[in-house]
Amino acid sequence: MDQQPPADQVPSGDGGGTPTCYRHPDRETGIRCSRCERPICPECMISASVGFQCPDCVRQGSGTGHHPAASRPRTLAGGRVAADPRLITKILLGINLAVFLAVWVTGRDQSWLSDDLMLLGRAWDPTEGVAEGQWYRLVTSMFLHQEVMHIAFNMLGLWWLGGPLEAALGRARYLSLYLLSGLAGSALTYWIAAPNQGSLGASGAVFGLLGATAVMMRRMNYDMRPVLVLLALNLLFTFTWGGIAWEAHVGGLIAGTVIAIGMVHAPRERRTAVQYGTCALVLVAVLGIVLARTASLT
Repeated sequence: MDQQPPADQVPSGDGGGTPTCYRHPDRETGIRCSRCERPICPECMISASVGFQCPDCVRQGSGTGHHPAASRPRTLAGGRVAADPRLITKILLGINLAVFLAVWVTGRDQSWLSDDLMLLGRAWDPTEGVAEGQWYRLVTSMFLHQEVMHIAFNMLGLWWLGGPLEAALGRARYLSLYLLSGLAGSALTYWIAAPNQGSLGASGAVFGLLGATAVMMRRMNYDMRPVLVLLALNLLFTFTWGGIAWEAHVGGLIAGTVIAIGMVHAPRERRTAVQYGTCALVLVAVLGIVLARTASLT
């Protein structure tokens, strides 16, 4: 459990350097609570009528007689503050690992399960798969891995990027971001790649989280250089290493960026409508791509 220093001992940053969050002294931040003016990081930020408040001020406000809905803690994007801010991330990790183990048990490279869950068709029947009506592959391929290094890199990315995003967006919005980014990656792969080129992995969804992280950091006025360097390196690997479905990476990145913009820049008075409207537009684009590609193959 995080230790919370007394108010008179909170690091303020006035003595030089960048202020650090009063609940997480190892995290630099440029945002302060609109009530007590203590520095707070994205995980501790709770959306208020004006600016953002820290968890302590929100708890104090909930006992002042205000309407419960008005004082309920909210994340940066308007979601509910959860006791475990990484629950969805842990569940996604668990699903990926469970599918990976199932593939290994059924034979890894010769696994019938891998053939049934992979995105595109087999070499001897390129129309088998999504083009044949097996749309579930657009989702199942997002959780499918065959190599240890493949799942290791994707799960590290999911853990590092997913936790802070889940805390900042809230569970429902974060899950929407993850799934739609993965679907967009699958759709772009289905549209561009050869019909008999199999595709699998959570990379599209993870690239969506990377794009959303860049949007979030820009929204918080954080130093963008670290995330831009990370993005540049990942794109370099995407287009220079063999055996990588770059279409999934690019599709996920574009979708994650667009959805995150809608999530964190939506006007407060119609925030929910804008946020889920953005998600709906991305889903419509995915469906349009899949339908158009299917029509060209059948």
